[in-house]
Amino acid sequence: MSLRTMSLPPMLAGLLLALPMTALAETPNIVPGEWEFTSTTSVSGDLPIPDQTETTRECIAQGDLADPDFQMIEEEEGCELLEHNVGVDGMDYRMVCEAEGGQADIVGHMDFLGETTEGRVEVTVQSPQMGEMEMVTEVEGRRIGDC
Repeated sequence: MSLRTMSLPPMLAGLLLALPMTALAETPNIVPGEWEFTSTTSVSGDLPIPDQTETTRECIAQGDLADPDFQMIEEEEGCELLEHNVGVDGMDYRMVCEAEGGQADIVGHMDFLGETTEGRVEVTVQSPQMGEMEMVTEVEGRRIGDC
């Protein structure tokens, strides 16, 4: 899972919104280099869905971190950012997304720990097609070397 795109399983792909780095006074506590991100999503609700784990790699350059347009989360339509706090050591956000008659309430947190990151995204979905579902994605990232 990339800090830039934080891709979740396909059903969540349309739920996330961009948080520009312009909110930062300093660059985040992330050491530039090749990063590996592992995310595990668990779903509970009326529809049985097995846990999904995804591992991705990404090169994060110092220029990316210093760029005021660097984005932490992929921008998607239909979402409204209710609150967000981005700092040197992490970010917290809360948003709501609406699509196809349903709504998703999203609460996310990510810690920036230099050569590692860890975070959690909690999503509550109300959908006429699938009922209510709770999704929790645990994210771990680690720097594995130079790009």
